[in-house]
Amino acid sequence: MKNLMFAAVLSLGTMTAFAQEEETVVEEVATEVVEAQDAYAEVAVEEVPAAITEALEAAHPGATISKAYLSEEAEYKLEVAKEDGETAELYADAEGNWIEK
Repeated sequence: MKNLMFAAVLSLGTMTAFAQEEETVVEEVATEVVEAQDAYAEVAVEEVPAAITEALEAAHPGATISKAYLSEEAEYKLEVAKEDGETAELYADAEGNWIEK
């Protein structure tokens, strides 16, 4: 009976160790993905080119830019508040052409 109890405790301890190791690997992968996606640096809304603000007004009348970000590839990521209260994340190049992401 003691051997059975010892085997059960040993099995439980082994499963717990593997579960903790797997969780750490998942956290590391998630961190790398976030870093890769956040290759944008925040810029002042006033620094957004006029071509983008004009394209925004044409595509989403009444929408305003809440935050703006710029990538090394000169692509802008915009956090936009629409008139109906809805928010959106849009991407554009410096010439005001929308980019699908």
